[in-house]
Amino acid sequence: MADVRFLPSLADVPPPAWDALHDGRNPFVAHAFLQGLEAHGCLREDWGWSPHHATLWDEERLVAAVPGYLKDNSHGEFVFDHAWAHAYAQHGLDYYPKWLGGVPYSPVTGPRLLARDDPARQALLTAIQQETRRLGLSSAHVNFPTSGEDAAFPASWLPRIDVQYHWRNPGHWRDFDGFLAEFDHKHRKNIRQERAKVLRTGATFRTVHGDEASDAELEAMFGFYLQTFRDYGNSPALTLDFLRHLARSMPRQVVMFFAEHEGRIIAGALCLRGGDTLYGRYWGAASHLPGLHFETCYYQGIDYCLREGLTVFEPGAQGEHKLARGFLPTLVHSRHWIAHPDFSAALSRWCAEEAVAVRRYAHTLTTHTPFKHRA
Repeated sequence: MADVRFLPSLADVPPPAWDALHDGRNPFVAHAFLQGLEAHGCLREDWGWSPHHATLWDEERLVAAVPGYLKDNSHGEFVFDHAWAHAYAQHGLDYYPKWLGGVPYSPVTGPRLLARDDPARQALLTAIQQETRRLGLSSAHVNFPTSGEDAAFPASWLPRIDVQYHWRNPGHWRDFDGFLAEFDHKHRKNIRQERAKVLRTGATFRTVHGDEASDAELEAMFGFYLQTFRDYGNSPALTLDFLRHLARSMPRQVVMFFAEHEGRIIAGALCLRGGDTLYGRYWGAASHLPGLHFETCYYQGIDYCLREGLTVFEPGAQGEHKLARGFLPTLVHSRHWIAHPDFSAALSRWCAEEAVAVRRYAHTLTTHTPFKHRA
């Protein structure tokens, strides 16, 4: 009989055993990424993150797992359930703590139910429900599973959807001009003007992978990250040691785009590379040159995908401004198991109504794409 264990650290799992459960195409579920967050000061209990990973063992062989956390807030999740917490409070009930299956600070679709077969996935979900009840938690959540995994959840796990903006190469774009050739005149002209503006300032751009990065470049990228968080009044969770760890342990999956002007680095964008996808994560700048943000965060990434043969670029959550630059609306998923039966029934209706509104919104967006032949 399989043995269920909830673990307080991924240090308790040998990296090869964990990484054997996925195909290696999504960097965010790699042992190096997840355990690096724990080891390098990115997950703090006072910020609401306590590792509580769901694992299934056949004797001493790991057969299934979900990266999981006990949460006493909803910070860093990107699936917004603050209204649910408020509803619980109005009824004198505690919504927190809850259990979350996902990747901290990363609104990125990817494998969540890491398992060798479907029975192991179902056993994991049952174990998560039982652990939620055992600990007296309000709920369990799995954020940003793949569409295939989403279909594997039983009906008791309430489905939610949201919209992100993703760039996808249909297979025939070979360079940026080929990409722009499918835009209507107005949007094509706007992008060419944006790119020309930043080049006229004298700014140049470099792509640097983790194994190519000097410590000074890693420090510069981390400084840009800190500045962006300060500018928006948010608390940065990542550490310089974590970035150094990623550059060492995932050397070709760390991709940074640096802008230089008058001999110094003035902006940077940090991405991770998967099997066929580039994931944009953080950016920052020390100067405010015209067009710098769009060039560093979006156009350099599209150029990279076209050069490297990557077919998808996910630049992060939210941002309707991405639509005009060729990033199209894409539905993303989450699943939610609510322990309280009355709340589960009420939230089921709420989720159904939300889904109708989200699908209507996504359909409206498709009528405003920059492409001549619109979806």
